[in-house]
Amino acid sequence: MKTMQQQPQHHLPVDLPVDLPVDLDEAVHRCLVAGFDGTTGVPDTLKRLIERGLGGVILFTRNVRDADQVRRLTDELRALRPDLLVAIDNEGGGIGHLVAAGAPEVPGSYALGVVDDPDLTARCADALAGHLASLGITVSYAPVADLQHHPDNPIVRTRSFGADPELAARHLRAWITATEARGVASCAKHFPGHGGTVTDSHHEMAVDPRSYDEIRADVEPFRAAVAAGVPMLMSAHVVYPALDPERPATLSRRILGDLLRHDLGFEGVLVSDALEMKAIADRYGEAAGARLALAAGADQVIVAVPDLATTLACRDAVIGALRDGMLAEERVREAAGRVRKLAERYAGAPEEGAVAPWDADAGLDAARRAVRGTLRGARAGGFTAAPGAYVVDLFPPPHPALNWGGEDLLSEVRALDPTAAGMVLNEAPEDPAALAEGILRWAVGVPLVVATSDAGLSPWQGELRAALAAGRRDAVLVDTGLPDGGGALCSYGRGRVNLRALAEVLVGSGV
Repeated sequence: MKTMQQQPQHHLPVDLPVDLPVDLDEAVHRCLVAGFDGTTGVPDTLKRLIERGLGGVILFTRNVRDADQVRRLTDELRALRPDLLVAIDNEGGGIGHLVAAGAPEVPGSYALGVVDDPDLTARCADALAGHLASLGITVSYAPVADLQHHPDNPIVRTRSFGADPELAARHLRAWITATEARGVASCAKHFPGHGGTVTDSHHEMAVDPRSYDEIRADVEPFRAAVAAGVPMLMSAHVVYPALDPERPATLSRRILGDLLRHDLGFEGVLVSDALEMKAIADRYGEAAGARLALAAGADQVIVAVPDLATTLACRDAVIGALRDGMLAEERVREAAGRVRKLAERYAGAPEEGAVAPWDADAGLDAARRAVRGTLRGARAGGFTAAPGAYVVDLFPPPHPALNWGGEDLLSEVRALDPTAAGMVLNEAPEDPAALAEGILRWAVGVPLVVATSDAGLSPWQGELRAALAAGRRDAVLVDTGLPDGGGALCSYGRGRVNLRALAEVLVGSGV
């Protein structure tokens, strides 16, 4: 989801006269999920939105300082309205907003799919959900149900369990069941699948040009999630011409109504991806997007930006559409009813200290089992360690909409082998040739490790890797995203545990 630079809060006229019946005005607010700024205290504007029935809030890194602070904040939010849903993106891997709050370290979904042990996936999901429950967060916008089968997809990749619908389905079932057991609502996303696109909907409208029959395979993991009892699904800001040539799924009655409700039989809450993502904001505007999404069949819309003026504009657009007859009152009441039912099950949080412990070792166990030696057989066991190495860790700039905890491979290697040296680079160098020459000089007499992350989408990484490999034929090439460089090793993710497991193999200290 898209986040934006923090902006000052405004004293906004939330307490305007209500020109709808009170219960309908409350229903409108139930259909909104709002982001906000700050780690302590609840902004006055948000308080008044909650008083009028706001359905939920979504937390981001900007709302997190430490575990105690998060619990105080969620308690304060819930004290304002006990049926308020408190949510967060919590996929694991390199994507998570609770690093400062001591989040369990688990690999992303692709590594779990590589291991293909649903019980291990359940252990990882249980750890994430247990931690959320301890913080008073009871809605998790995870797991990702998209299939990763297009090599140029820029946004799904290691967030997916893989390309096989059946594999994804069994891991979704494990994740959803484990999360439910903690009293936390899971949310499979992004319906009907974002994996067949080559565009990031955070930046522009994505289009999946495939035929209906091809798209059906992407729908199957969502069908499995529904059968597993997932209480929420999230829609994709993607146009599927074979399903609806005019509107993205988030705004499409054909996709949300005919396919999701009728074909899949989903009766839970359908929530939109964030409306300020450019796929919606640039073409429709957030306010119109809110109105159109609810009319199409969404039950809640997320407005994740911290400036609550955008949330108010979305709210006012929905009220205006009801007043003008552009949006049916029955549709809003139906959506709000689903949200109320969800809140009855998931709005409350366990007492502080009452959450059962989780397996803190599950994530590292999974990450270790996921590391593969792509040139030396199915597992990394035959790899020759490279202690005292010069490590070059290359990766793209962190996605502005996804949290990054600052992890890198060099730090993980040096934690195990203080004699290692190297460099970390996440942007194209000004002079790649000069940099390559310098690295080759610095690495004389020691093993050279060159790690890249999805270099096929980041040409500068591939060029620098090629230059170093040409100068050092014995260089150890490593992939920390999906395998694309013929590397000796692949971790299938850049979460901290992925990199730690990879470092163990590189220095020969693996368990």
